[in-house]
Amino acid sequence: MSQDQFKEIFENIKSGQVIPYLGAGALEGAVSLEDQSPIPADSDSLILAMNDGRPMAPKLMWEFARAAMNLELKKGRSFITRFLNKTYGEKQWTRAVVHDWLKSLMLPYVIDINRDTQLQDTYKNTPHNLVRGCARLGGTDYRFIIHAYDGKEYKEIKQEQMDMSLPLLFKPMGSPLPEPATYIASDADYVDYITELMGGFAIPNPLKEYRKEKQYLFIGLRLNRDTERMVMSDIVYSGGTPKGWALLPDASEKEKRFCKKMNIEVIDADISDFLDVVAPDLKGAAA
Repeated sequence: MSQDQFKEIFENIKSGQVIPYLGAGALEGAVSLEDQSPIPADSDSLILAMNDGRPMAPKLMWEFARAAMNLELKKGRSFITRFLNKTYGEKQWTRAVVHDWLKSLMLPYVIDINRDTQLQDTYKNTPHNLVRGCARLGGTDYRFIIHAYDGKEYKEIKQEQMDMSLPLLFKPMGSPLPEPATYIASDADYVDYITELMGGFAIPNPLKEYRKEKQYLFIGLRLNRDTERMVMSDIVYSGGTPKGWALLPDASEKEKRFCKKMNIEVIDADISDFLDVVAPDLKGAAA
């Protein structure tokens, strides 16, 4: 892709037509303030962190959701919640360069499938809506929790109370703020969440209207695993043409076929290549 094409995508991001969709790679460069270890974000690093640094059986190492299901069955669902709360709600991490870039833009809508709080930290001084995914809850058909942030604190609201003039942060896999809720983590969580996502009960109605004809830039998202693909397919439903662009260096044939089916253009470039063009002040920071 040429620099001019990167710049065109960037202009459409600033206008709100193209929506950043953040995967695990968007946290590249964030490290622990305590020991400089990278923040666990992708499937392998999450599994190792969850299992005290020890690899699990090969069939479980394939995907975090599968490994989380195995440990949930052995130790209970609360074990997974405690692990994610400690990892993302208690430990301190440096900022990822992608989030520094987003802070310079303060966009109207960002999707982040990571479970950390960096995106929320970016908007901590700005009123916004926060939509978090949840699963396996009784007493409700919906698989989301909505909070309105007034610049100081969060307050839970109903979907009809959403002020769509404010920025919207969508974290479908959950986060520990404003208070720990149910994360989408294990196989059972994903089955429940994706079922309701397909049925229309995992996205608030105002967001369903807002997302029509929008396009997306997929940042740090690998598309080899079915769970990420199914979640993404339904979140970007009713998007524009093309549906978007995926920064996928060395894309696999499986990824290429899926993107072609979804009308997503594969860009053989990584995050740093994109930021070098659209945010030269950050040049080298994401390398």
